[in-house]
Amino acid sequence: MSENNNKMTSIARRINFDFWLKQFANFLMIDVVLIVLIAVTFFVWRENAIPEGAVVDDRYFTGDEFRQIQYIIKTETGKLYGYSIYQVFDLIRLPAIVFLVIQGLTLIGELFNTKKVRMRMRPLNDIAIKTEQLSHMALDSEKFENFEQAISNLNPEMPDAKVHTGDQDLQSLEIAINNLLARMRESHRQQDRFVSDASHELRTPISVIQGYVNMLDRWGKEDEQILDESIEAIKNESENMKNLIEQLLFLARGDSGRNTLHFEDFDLTETVKDVWEESIMIDEKHIYQFEGKEQITVNGDMSMIKQSLRILVQNAAKYSKEGDGITLKSKIEDGRPCYVVQDEGIGMAESEVIHVFERFYRAGSARNSAEGGSGLGLSIAKWIVDAHGGTIEILSRPEFGTRFTVKL
Repeated sequence: MSENNNKMTSIARRINFDFWLKQFANFLMIDVVLIVLIAVTFFVWRENAIPEGAVVDDRYFTGDEFRQIQYIIKTETGKLYGYSIYQVFDLIRLPAIVFLVIQGLTLIGELFNTKKVRMRMRPLNDIAIKTEQLSHMALDSEKFENFEQAISNLNPEMPDAKVHTGDQDLQSLEIAINNLLARMRESHRQQDRFVSDASHELRTPISVIQGYVNMLDRWGKEDEQILDESIEAIKNESENMKNLIEQLLFLARGDSGRNTLHFEDFDLTETVKDVWEESIMIDEKHIYQFEGKEQITVNGDMSMIKQSLRILVQNAAKYSKEGDGITLKSKIEDGRPCYVVQDEGIGMAESEVIHVFERFYRAGSARNSAEGGSGLGLSIAKWIVDAHGGTIEILSRPEFGTRFTVKL
């Protein structure tokens, strides 16, 4: 241990001395620059002191001793203007002495910073010591063989399979591997659920279209009513399927990092107001209100933010009764720009709130609704907000309504 301390002290001294040399060179450079600036200032000052209209014939220095050196300016009329350079040094003598003393004291103080350098290096030294200890430590091969065997005997298909050896020394490794397995299983379950739900959502419109096509093939050629009904149904289901595929593609591009965002400064209040005006025109079944007076400038992709806002408004309208109120707000909360969508709809239980951003998830009441949707809208809104470094807060109570607060 003493040898390590001596070695670290020696290294700290070398580092401190190198730093001292750099500090000395910096001070020297600063002094040279200041001297040049003072000299230039003196000459410019003396040149400006010559009477206006006088033509300079010659400039030279005279005097043997430092105190006698003068800067002479001779005009064409033979008049001499002499200025002693020593006057300049008389003016700056006291500030220069103070400045040099400060530099000297600083350099002297920097010479004794070895202890401070040692303290900064202590974490690195501790790591080096631990590494050296580990390199000389005798490894218990039997423990690692048991650990390897426990991993080999693991059945990944079992939902609760875990690595367990019972060895206290290997417990941290067991916890790390078991946590990794749990995350992998959860990711696998989410993928399975996503594929299953996507297949189900696509199967429904395809089945409907296929049913109407078969009906057209049998009776629609002669019956105009069946023909019109089938065409309308096929158009609606095709539109639904197109929207679903577009949503799936949006999320797939987002997951692969291929969704491009165009950031710019825009007024969030104006954007929320635009969506409010759109909602009033498209939806006459609900009462829309807008709250937001001050201009709130944010930097982001305005079209994406507007899309996320529309999704929240559509979600509020979907799960609100006819005549219910829906409020759109823009405000500053906790120093962050926010937009809020609040409804008086059916609301959600706490157990449902934590799942609303999962893809294809729909609350129990929404699953039985004819307007349940695909369950991808809120996932898209969440992706947009996340891409802007924001958060979404949800406050919901059954039969009282839901409030989405987006903080950018």
